Amino acid sequence: MRIAIIGAGAMGTLLGHGLCRARYDVSMMDLPNRIKQIQDSGGLTVVTPEGIESTVCPSAATTDFASVGIHDIVFLATKSQDLPALAPQISKLADKTSTVVTIQNGFPWWYLQNFTSAVQSSRIECLDPKRILERSIEASQIVGCVAYPAALMEPTGRVCHIEGYRMPVGELDGSSRQRTRQLASALCEAGFKSRIIDDIRSEIWLKAWGAIPINPISALTRATMAEICTFPLTRDLVRQTMFEVQAVAEALGATFRHTVEKRIDGAQAVGDHKTSMLQDVESRRELEVDALLLSVIELAAMVGKDVPTVKTIYACTALLNKNLLLNHGQKPSQTK
Repeated sequence: MRIAIIGAGAMGTLLGHGLCRARYDVSMMDLPNRIKQIQDSGGLTVVTPEGIESTVCPSAATTDFASVGIHDIVFLATKSQDLPALAPQISKLADKTSTVVTIQNGFPWWYLQNFTSAVQSSRIECLDPKRILERSIEASQIVGCVAYPAALMEPTGRVCHIEGYRMPVGELDGSSRQRTRQLASALCEAGFKSRIIDDIRSEIWLKAWGAIPINPISALTRATMAEICTFPLTRDLVRQTMFEVQAVAEALGATFRHTVEKRIDGAQAVGDHKTSMLQDVESRRELEVDALLLSVIELAAMVGKDVPTVKTIYACTALLNKNLLLNHGQKPSQTK
């Protein structure tokens, strides 16, 4: 199989490195500065949790989507707010037979597509306001993937894999198809723990459940995951937010296989790791406030649930995001 990865950040690099080591034909796509970094350093460099460093060279590392042709699998590994600008180019990498795999934090734009529930809307407005993603990528091409590994990218482009290997995958309709089995097999060969699940939406909620409070709290306080989960006041804030999120999720038919406390303990066990949102603050990048927070507020309104704590955290994080970008001559892409 030919595999393209759009986005060579920490997760995209970790994924590409594993797939290259498994001898897949991998094309890495990113902005010019990151592609140059990959080319100048001889490839994708990852340090394992055990401290073992290795570098592998992908088949291609380029900004030109058209130059590498059609791929069997295309991973979308960019931030969710970057996807609308990239969507029209995806057709250069994927045709109707290709599988498009999403691994964004928070909620994907397709969450309500082909979804039977009490809500009347078929889209999360804030994630695809102009329907660019909906028009560019057919729902039938999409397979969901929840990426649990924690990784940190250094300024040199080297990625440190902190912990975690789970990357479950699932069809939007809960079925098991040949393409899903091939995808899970490829991820396992790449060194991850991947299995096919029949309710990918509940798995998305399970990961987002902790990330919705912890990521923005880390961005606002500059604290690590362990610090947030062990400091009584922030742990209580995380707990309260998670109860609000759980009520929304269950109203949409999602189920949770863990308790709130177990989920917080799991985040604490990751240790003194900087969340991806805190890494974005330190790198002056736009924050994923829509995918993690505004989307939940929108879904809560659809099912008639009140989420005051989520709204408060969103307000603070949205202001941080606005000032962060304006101070560096940028404009937030979607955040209202």
